Amino acid sequence: MQNRFSYPVDLSEDADGRFLADFPDFAGTATDGVDRAEALVEAADCLEEALARCIADNDDIPSPSPARGRPMASPGALIAAKAALYEALGESGVTKSGLARALDCDEAEVRRMLNPRHATKIARLERALAYLGRRLVVTVEAA
Repeated sequence: MQNRFSYPVDLSEDADGRFLADFPDFAGTATDGVDRAEALVEAADCLEEALARCIADNDDIPSPSPARGRPMASPGALIAAKAALYEALGESGVTKSGLARALDCDEAEVRRMLNPRHATKIARLERALAYLGRRLVVTVEAA
């Protein structure tokens, strides 16, 4: 099974020998690097920004297209957990204030949990996801 927030990256070399990393699932989302390895590292950061933009703009997060032999980029655990909470909240129909009541916290805390720039504790996100019927699963891969 594919990781929900792992996206394929189209890599191409430009005329200067730099590698362009483009995300077909996020229009206008691209980065580059001096070589393939750096382009893929930069792609993970670029993906986090694309996910953060979807959350901030209250847009749907696109489903990843099939890899079809392309390299994949994944966000860090914190932004992936926040994106999962954002999706779960939207799918559940529970409001931010309703989630706050269920978690016995202020609505501002729920807004911070959804804020990609806020360093929310992972246990807090797990609790919110559990209330929404989700379970956070973390995998570790070779870098």
